[in-house]
Amino acid sequence: MSEFNLADLFELVAAAVPDRTALVAGPVRLTYRQLDTRANRFGNYLLGLGVPTGTHVGIVAHNRSEWVEAAIGCFKARMVPINVNYRYVAPELRYLVDNADLEVLVVEDSLLPLARQAVADRRPSPRLVVIGAQPLLAEAGDADPFESFESAVTASSPEPPGRPRSGDDHYVLYTGGTTGQPKGVVWRQEDIFFAAMGGGGWASTPIARPEELTERMAAGRSASAAAMLVTAPLMHGNAQWASWSCFFMGGTVVLYTERTYDARSVLRLVSEEHVLSVALVGDAMARPLSRALADSPPGTYDTSSLLVIGSGGAMLSAAVKGELEEQLPGVIVMDRFGASESGAQGAVERGARGPRFVMGPDTTVLDDDLRSLSPGDGRVGRLARTGRIPLCYYKDAAKTAATFPVDARGTRWSVPGDLASIEPDGTITVHGRGSATINSGGEKIFPEEVEGAIKSHPDVFDAVVVGLPDERFGERVAAVVSSRGAGTRIGLEDVQDHCRRLVAGYKVPRQLLVVEEIPLTAAGKPDRAAARVLLEPSGSEGSPA
Repeated sequence: MSEFNLADLFELVAAAVPDRTALVAGPVRLTYRQLDTRANRFGNYLLGLGVPTGTHVGIVAHNRSEWVEAAIGCFKARMVPINVNYRYVAPELRYLVDNADLEVLVVEDSLLPLARQAVADRRPSPRLVVIGAQPLLAEAGDADPFESFESAVTASSPEPPGRPRSGDDHYVLYTGGTTGQPKGVVWRQEDIFFAAMGGGGWASTPIARPEELTERMAAGRSASAAAMLVTAPLMHGNAQWASWSCFFMGGTVVLYTERTYDARSVLRLVSEEHVLSVALVGDAMARPLSRALADSPPGTYDTSSLLVIGSGGAMLSAAVKGELEEQLPGVIVMDRFGASESGAQGAVERGARGPRFVMGPDTTVLDDDLRSLSPGDGRVGRLARTGRIPLCYYKDAAKTAATFPVDARGTRWSVPGDLASIEPDGTITVHGRGSATINSGGEKIFPEEVEGAIKSHPDVFDAVVVGLPDERFGERVAAVVSSRGAGTRIGLEDVQDHCRRLVAGYKVPRQLLVVEEIPLTAAGKPDRAAARVLLEPSGSEGSPA
């Protein structure tokens, strides 16, 4: 009997639609049967190593089919795939190898020197399995031998690994958060399936039995051959959750495999693969998409199949959302809200103003005593979710206690740090991370709100807002912006005049730096730390607001 286990659930789908295309990754196209078989082989390879249930297997690679094969294979063998940021330098990777207790490291051949440098002085060293176009062999006398991923898969059995599985098996997502070292968020697989992967279909009620996945497909309630374009790296939760959601509806996951983000390539994939929905990460991906559409002659890209553009991991500004809705009439443009520590919690759809989300019944806003705020009371508290939430941070009891507190009634919450308030109609306005909040003269300012105002300026392409030390006010609002094109001049006073029409005067930026490109994190989100470094020594123009 199947469990609410990710491997069990995937096998149900593969058995129901074996000849349907499951994955498109560059030149690679795999049906559900083919993907299932290759995952079986990798799972059996892991079992052949003799490592125990629950072993952590790191994956450091760009988006490609082997990333997905390795992850599913891990779950089949009751191992735990660990996402590794391929932009790490050796000390960062060394920290994660140690913190996550990696016993096996699946690494793309171009990243092999980085991996070997990171594990060079670690004994015992993780077994290295290298993804590459050609089979690779360990060098004679090599202190850190490695094996070809393709050789490991080819030599292993195509039959499903024999270990019985459980919904209690772990799913771990490493997240950098806003400060500190990366942390491993540990979920039960049953909980992450319902909390972040659709529970069997976002447009339907969650399934009550694993076999309902098959029954819904037979009844025509699945996504059929619908294709979802996943643009973010699989090393981040946004891409993983979107991919799993698509798989569990029997759809086709189209992975964006270019090494750098190019909006025109995204639009070509939409045309070529008849994509139904596109998963983005905030304005960093959405604004170039809007520009590419605006700069291209009508009919350049066939977007007739497209129904939904969704953003997760970073909110879309009202300006960018409006541009996309104008350029793609009939397409739903929405924000989805969630965090590694809480799963997917809600959405803002067409017509909504500002970051106001319709959240599920297990989400609320808590005060400092872990009591729910009342709708419309005007107070700001911490966004929280109960029910299906993570077990802990891996090997970090102190952070676990802080992020997953228990209230006086014994209810356990996930409180990642987002500040929010409850509107009179029950919707929740998310103001941003508390760590990013600017305190200027005693007034709390949420950078996302100011960024939205700046981005609506006709000459501004993108913006990131931070607080800088100020002798008089404690902190002042400062902004790094990029312009819409060469020859466009953006001045502080012009931006201030524009913002005063949209936000209170104390929120208006008092310092401005214009750059060619906004600094972004590896996840494609605004890099506030990098923006702060640019602003502090820059001598950028500033004036009283």
